[in-house]
Formats: sequence, C-alpha cells, structure tokens
Amino acid sequence: MTQLTIEISDNKTLKLIEDLVDLKLIKVLKGKPMKNKKRLSERLAGSLSAAQAKVLDTELKKLRKEWERDI
Repeated sequence: MTQLTIEISDNKTLKLIEDLVDLKLIKVLKGKPMKNKKRLSERLAGSLSAAQAKVLDTELKKLRKEWERDI
C-alpha cells in the first residue's frame, strides 16, 4: 500500500477525508508531523571539496567583476 503525508487546507477537505474513511476507501494513520531538524547550511556542509570551492569562488569573483565594468 502507498502511504502519503498530506496537509489539510480547510474544514471542507477534512470532511471529505472523513467521508472517504467512512466509505473504507482510505485509512488515516495518526503520527507526528515530519520536520527537517537540520538547517540547510548544516545539511550542505562538506558537499564541496576545497578544490571545487576554490574554483567556484574564482568564477564568482570573475563574474562580479564583469558587472562592475562600464558599457
């Protein structure tokens, strides 16, 4: 069986889900809402090697200098 996590947007939606449960078409499983406990910076830390980070930094500096020129 496929399990889905959904967010109920209003009372009409909740009533519709309750009707589907009454018809035994779906089953509602109670559980804790899932939260991503780590910040994005923590999750991405170390995803680039030092060499890749240096190349990326060089390219960014080069791009920024292009914006500083007068046309």
